[in-house]
Amino acid sequence: MFYDKVLETTKFIQERVTVKPQIGIILGSGLGSLVDHVQNPVELSYQDIPNFPVSEIVGHAGKLVFGTIGNKEVILMAGRFHYYEGFNMKEVTYPLFVMKLLGIEQLIVTNSCGGINTAFKPGDLMIITDFINGVSTNPLRGVNDKRFGPRFPDMSDPYTTSFRERAKRVAHELHIDYKEGVYAFFQGPYYETVSEIEMYGRLGADAIGMSTVPETIVANYLGFDVLGISCITNMATGLRDGKHSHQEVVEIAQKSSQTLVKWVEKIIESES
Repeated sequence: MFYDKVLETTKFIQERVTVKPQIGIILGSGLGSLVDHVQNPVELSYQDIPNFPVSEIVGHAGKLVFGTIGNKEVILMAGRFHYYEGFNMKEVTYPLFVMKLLGIEQLIVTNSCGGINTAFKPGDLMIITDFINGVSTNPLRGVNDKRFGPRFPDMSDPYTTSFRERAKRVAHELHIDYKEGVYAFFQGPYYETVSEIEMYGRLGADAIGMSTVPETIVANYLGFDVLGISCITNMATGLRDGKHSHQEVVEIAQKSSQTLVKWVEKIIESES
């Protein structure tokens, strides 16, 4: 039973960590420097945690980090799982179910992605306002366990309005320039064609990437308040010169991470 697996993982963590986090944070490619700002950190490698998948993507550390930021107890995923790696959707989102049993109430999810909106430029940070699921499946497919959430969860406000407003207020206080936009989920693991980018742009997407939407769906299902922030690491195919590379994505994300870390820290500390 899936619930029993999640319970086993949760008990394993609780036997090793005294922190009782209420805020979960998922760190995207090249955005792992927030880990260095966690006070009294306790780290658990994914490969040591029962039932956890293990990712081998460059720029993802592959560990859970528990501790405090400001006066808030948090859990960070330094590295996520992707559908394109061959994991099924339940595996991609497995840590979120564990977070639920650990007591998480809020989730901040970050990613590195390509810009479709021509007003964007590499290095921009974007508050995600909504998503487009460009994959013909999702993590809630299959038998539903009511102990986690409802059969048909509402997605009318997937990135919680009040959470987004808090992020914007903090950005203004810190004089951080930001964008807002819709994030499209692309399966990968190849970078999109020119025609695919044109299609997603016509559908209303401002940015596109290979993560975040599965976690957002499950987080809403589990009852979390959700905030999503994207780092625009490159302009999408057809909107730039030259070829794409994952190294470029990680390098641009690392350059923007200092601003993102400052922003996320203050967002967490400002939580009432």
